[in-house]
Amino acid sequence: MAIPQSFLDDLTARCPIEEVVADYVALTPKGGNLWGLCPFHSEKTPSFSVSPDKHIFHCFGCGKGGGVIRFVMEMESLSFPEAVRKLAARAGLEMPEEDQEAQRRRAHRRRLLELNRDAARFYYETLKSPQGEPMLRYAQEKRRLTPTYIKRFGLGAAPNAWDSLIRAMTAQGYKKGELLETGLAVAGKNGGVYDKFRNRLMLPVIDAAGDILGFTSRVMDDSAPKYLNTPETALFKKRGILYGINFAKLTKRGFFLLVEGNLDVITLHQAGIDNAVATMGTALTADHARLIGRYTHDLVLCYDNDSAGVEATQRAMTVLRDTDFNVRVLQLPRRRTESGELVKQDPDDFIKFQGPAAFETLLSGSEDQTAYRLEVVAGKHDLTSNEGKVAYFKDIVPVLAGLPSAVEREIYAARVAKEVDISKDAVLHEVNAYRQGQARRARRQRERAALTPAANVQPKARSLRYEDPRSARAEEGVIRLLFLDPTLLERCGELEPETFSVPLWGKLFGLLRDRGGEAVSPAALDGELSADEADLLSHLLQGPQSLAESRQAMGDYIEIIRAQAAKRLGGAGDPVADLLATQAKRKQKDRMGG
Repeated sequence: MAIPQSFLDDLTARCPIEEVVADYVALTPKGGNLWGLCPFHSEKTPSFSVSPDKHIFHCFGCGKGGGVIRFVMEMESLSFPEAVRKLAARAGLEMPEEDQEAQRRRAHRRRLLELNRDAARFYYETLKSPQGEPMLRYAQEKRRLTPTYIKRFGLGAAPNAWDSLIRAMTAQGYKKGELLETGLAVAGKNGGVYDKFRNRLMLPVIDAAGDILGFTSRVMDDSAPKYLNTPETALFKKRGILYGINFAKLTKRGFFLLVEGNLDVITLHQAGIDNAVATMGTALTADHARLIGRYTHDLVLCYDNDSAGVEATQRAMTVLRDTDFNVRVLQLPRRRTESGELVKQDPDDFIKFQGPAAFETLLSGSEDQTAYRLEVVAGKHDLTSNEGKVAYFKDIVPVLAGLPSAVEREIYAARVAKEVDISKDAVLHEVNAYRQGQARRARRQRERAALTPAANVQPKARSLRYEDPRSARAEEGVIRLLFLDPTLLERCGELEPETFSVPLWGKLFGLLRDRGGEAVSPAALDGELSADEADLLSHLLQGPQSLAESRQAMGDYIEIIRAQAAKRLGGAGDPVADLLATQAKRKQKDRMGG
């Protein structure tokens, strides 16, 4: 979509970045900027900065940055036109007419969503037919789901046939290519097309906006896989989807309950626990955490109490470490069968055998993540033997040392002291010694980095490396000055984007030059830059740059860039290159009084 620059300028002027960001992040003024916890990565100490004067955001932790449009793109997982449209609605601006290509893309996405919705209707109607009888019986008898919640979650049935859905959807005017694009159909080796889901209980996966992004399913026989999701498509991206979010976002409980199974989510909602959500068979990701963070920062993890569940819980806590999430863990006790065997339970099993009230009791007593970690480590050792206690103590010290609060360390040190029959002071001594050792190692690493010349000239962003650091630093100065004072462009007549050693800085110079010396907000370039490029620009603009003697500074930068370009482009023995380099050196020497 070719959005007029004048519209983008008006839009960014009406959407101050600090106001838009404040809709998502709690900000506190400090030193001329606004600071908060970064919404794009896990942290407890604010490293996320918003500069109202520069119209940019930047995180000094993860490196993300850009203008107000880029922020909305990242927060809402939107394309540039979609983010502009969202901000325009916020500002009360009418979008300019879309070009035909943009209209086509929007219409195509809407059609794919409509196809998913019509497929869900087909599956739901099939569930009530003789073909869906096995699936309905499984849902009602095995899972004990009521008709109300079967309908509420839109459960359906995929017939045990090769092309039932294809025939039904093509009869409604959809093309086989569209069925392939949504993952509802797959192509066979012989060129044919057949239904992706067959003989399965179907669960539509609905996002917070109410759109059906895809499906998850359970097979009705012994074939594999037992559970099958829509493959990754333009609509269905597992790392950012939470099953049940469309209902959980309305809960009044104040926290979310994260479980493993999609059917467990329905069972819990039916039991009155309407804050349950589940990932789509994947580990918890930062994208999931950001989605949850839009609604609550209190989370209870309830995974299976087997080794895989413990591992999944540990991974989730790692993702949530150093965030402002308050994380607790709910461990479901094992159930003793009639034969006396102890078996694991998932939420569906627990509610089926113990009832919703018992689950609520467990939920109210769920452990905080530190207590859970201590328990997991203790479970790996025999605490009745001295050898087991020593091994446990060795493993637990790094856990305690990682706690950010001295109060927390003291509380849990007392608990560990009881486990191993030693004094709390002895535990704290070892914990503090471990922390001091970690601090020494970190300091030595910083010192080694500081003594490495390359580390001093290379940018911190790993995605950018300077082949010609001297020119690159001057190029950085040119870009910073042009953002601060666009009139300095008149001094840059000798520069071309190709003169720059860093393609990104050359690209930005070209974009700024095209504006003819007009003031440019970084947000106005969000549509021209990739996410990585926007991050690098925001980092660059955070650097110091004085406007005092800015014309002189710009001249110095330009001469360095030209001289270095002459060396790079002219090569050894090129008289023109040598002349340019000599002139640049002479001018610089004269200016320095030499």
